[in-house]
Amino acid sequence: MATQTPHSLSLPFKTRVQVSVVNFVTDAVRRSNGTINRRLFNLLDRHIPSNPLPINSVSSYDVVFDASNNLYFRLFIPHTNAVNSSSLPVIVFFHGGGFAFLSAASHAYDAVCRRFARKLNAVVCSVEYRLSPEHKFPCQYDDGFAVLKFLDNPNNRRKIPEFPENADVSSVFLAGDSAGGNIAHHLAVKFASTPSTFSLLNVLGLINIQPFFGGKERVDSELRLEGAPIVSQARTEWLWKAFLPDGLDYDHWAVNVSGPNAVDINGLDSFPPTLLFVGGFDPLKDWQIRYHQWLKRNKKDVKLVEYSTAIHAFYVFPELPETNLLFAEIMEFIKMCRNKIQNVRSPI
Repeated sequence: MATQTPHSLSLPFKTRVQVSVVNFVTDAVRRSNGTINRRLFNLLDRHIPSNPLPINSVSSYDVVFDASNNLYFRLFIPHTNAVNSSSLPVIVFFHGGGFAFLSAASHAYDAVCRRFARKLNAVVCSVEYRLSPEHKFPCQYDDGFAVLKFLDNPNNRRKIPEFPENADVSSVFLAGDSAGGNIAHHLAVKFASTPSTFSLLNVLGLINIQPFFGGKERVDSELRLEGAPIVSQARTEWLWKAFLPDGLDYDHWAVNVSGPNAVDINGLDSFPPTLLFVGGFDPLKDWQIRYHQWLKRNKKDVKLVEYSTAIHAFYVFPELPETNLLFAEIMEFIKMCRNKIQNVRSPI
């Protein structure tokens, strides 16, 4: 197989146009002083309102979980087959955007989470978390944990009339792509470190889609795939600086999760089984492969799925063939994790 470079990448015309727009916008709104032109970005980032009327058999509602910071999650409820299901898994999803861009209401993520709910027959909570550089580490992790605590409280769920009675919070899957995958991983670690703080909520699995990890070192994929869509060294360095408080470097455990300062997860028996997606044309792929190897070394249950022709964030483009493959893998993963826990609860 020939060595992959940006010049050997072949994408549909529609996808090429879309990724060119993404590249242009993220470069245009980033300022050299470490701030973002939010007014311009918000004009260019198309937001979709929640809609209680089913669209493609899925309705959506915005649920505030932190009024002090104006934070909410977008609740997606499937209607096809959901009525006849004894229980529905709950996916807590974190969007990408380098910790600095996009929203649960962004068009791409509204569409993605709607597909999650419909294709996986799951209740999806897509989290609106605080963004950098206005809000630096660890705000994003704190917001994610706050959502889990909110869902764990039955009084909170009772105050949401739309929350399905058959939504099973003892069957939660953490999911995210890019920066959202980073958040989902660290939430899985925190959950596994403090499982007794939850009364009902249980994390059965981690669905990690091309997580945004890094480090001081420039790995081969970053150098070889410079010029690939979405991810570049200049963008990632700017985003890490925007995310980290002064005095922290790229080998901090939040960034280089498997590096010299990694959190010790060896004894965390509650760390959930992990489904990890990697793209062959993603400059971050070597960091993701190292993450997979680190999980294996720490005796964690992890499955690596690599699509050799996939770009970063490929699955938000429904025209790409790998997108349907990803949904099929996730469906099988959720089924496996739920069957495993049911067998534990009801042994033969």
